[in-house]
Amino acid sequence: MERIELTFKDDGKKITVEKGITLEKFVDEYEKYYESPIVAAKLNNSIVELFRPIIRSGEVEFLDINSTDGFRIYQRGLLFILKHTLKKLYPDYTLKVSHSVGKAIYCELKSKNNKKILSESEIKKVKDEMMKLINENKKFIKLELLKSEALKLFEELGFNDKVSLLKYRKKKTVKVYKIDDNFDYFYGYMPLSTGILKYFDLAKYEEGFVLILPTFKNKKPIIEFKPLPKLSAVFLEYEKWLEIMNIDSVGDLNDLIAKGERSVTDLIIMSEALHEKRIAFIAEEIKKRKNVRLILIAGPSSSGKTTFSKRLMVQLRASGLRPVTISLDDYFVDREKTPLDENGKPDFEALEAIDIELFNKNLLDLFEGKTVEIPKFDFTKGKRKEKGTLMKISKDQPIIVEGIHGLNPKLTNLIPEELKFKIYASALTQLNLDNTNRIHTTDTRLLRRIVRDSKFRAHDALATLKMWPSVRRGEDRNIFPHQENADIMFNSALVYEIAVLKIFAEPLLIAVPDDVPESTEATRLLKILDYFLPITNIEDIPRTSLIREFIGRSVFKY
Repeated sequence: MERIELTFKDDGKKITVEKGITLEKFVDEYEKYYESPIVAAKLNNSIVELFRPIIRSGEVEFLDINSTDGFRIYQRGLLFILKHTLKKLYPDYTLKVSHSVGKAIYCELKSKNNKKILSESEIKKVKDEMMKLINENKKFIKLELLKSEALKLFEELGFNDKVSLLKYRKKKTVKVYKIDDNFDYFYGYMPLSTGILKYFDLAKYEEGFVLILPTFKNKKPIIEFKPLPKLSAVFLEYEKWLEIMNIDSVGDLNDLIAKGERSVTDLIIMSEALHEKRIAFIAEEIKKRKNVRLILIAGPSSSGKTTFSKRLMVQLRASGLRPVTISLDDYFVDREKTPLDENGKPDFEALEAIDIELFNKNLLDLFEGKTVEIPKFDFTKGKRKEKGTLMKISKDQPIIVEGIHGLNPKLTNLIPEELKFKIYASALTQLNLDNTNRIHTTDTRLLRRIVRDSKFRAHDALATLKMWPSVRRGEDRNIFPHQENADIMFNSALVYEIAVLKIFAEPLLIAVPDDVPESTEATRLLKILDYFLPITNIEDIPRTSLIREFIGRSVFKY
């Protein structure tokens, strides 16, 4: 038998094994290095399933549930079981996986003309049925079918969403997963077997239910659900927008793109009109609250906050107000006073990196009609300039402040609540690949950032992918805990945008070398883009569009 050499990253151990061995046999030995159960592995930066025969030498790194890729794999396995349990119990209904709610996923049961709202007892029955399959510890079987065979299979199963998705896919083969007689298609990887998937819960939520996923601490599962009603309402609003445009999934979007330029132009016009209508509504809400003096805008990276704030200013002016802006960046403390992160490096995203006392004092003085010297920060010297800018405002001049800490009460702790209007902006994608394969909101923002960093910051995709985990940690710490503090939320997602971003992002992601850790993420994003037909007539996108912040040629200056 031919032999290969495997090196295990956790302990540096090197062993020679038979070619075709699976990594399943090493899991028990290496579980001690991980906080949570191992679900898959990486071999030379490529994800491999634990049941996949290994045919080349390389370095092995295991993935547990707490890792980003491991969490996605665990979630996928649970969705497979959930879908087929529901099909067994409610054959006339289809599972529609909607959006994330923290560490949970909101789902609904739908038929062509109806929605089934499960009772508490029915949800318990679903969970009990899922646990039966999990306790049987059935292995996931992976099959590679010709595209024509897969389309025929899914037509027979009534999975029309998957037929619609796969018909535009360029590859001639399709990888399908199977448990017993249950078949399904997922664009990512699966765990070894159902037995590992015992950590989850189901709970009734709004008109559907949530699948609650675990995190692990000290090797113990934490399964908690925190409702996010304001965020969920935005997702449901976007779902209604999709209904207006008669788009339910990427397959529907591709059908429309395939019809030609006129249909795409109509879609762009409608999408942009919905954005403009929402921004105008927010401006009117601000005007109605006659006491508002401070408009705070926060949101994660690449959520389009800057373009949103500029378009909001236009709408506020159209409503008779004269907004002004103050940059939080000018309130940075001198660099030597900046707090340090866990690695001993300056943490410029920490709230303590801002001179909160001066910021609040300046705002209160402005509201009282005083002339205030607004500081100016010198980023080259890392300290405040000796002279700032004088500012005085009238009562019809609300101050707009955009920044990651905008919704944190500590930022404006001295400002009375009735003077504030707080807005959360993010790209809350509701368009999914099909009924069970979600596009994560983070993916849309990452694609935006990759394109923007390349066009305007001289960063290649690899540089953006390297810094993204740090960006995400900052968001988890500074933004997401405060998002429900918003008075209103703005969804910056555009239904057509990934089809546009595809033509810019694809060549950048292809250029990521396959011998770096970030190649796994680049490959995953390329797989997502592969499902979309491209939109190439970008001249039809208005120059005021939010997507112009990332692809260029916006009328706004950044």
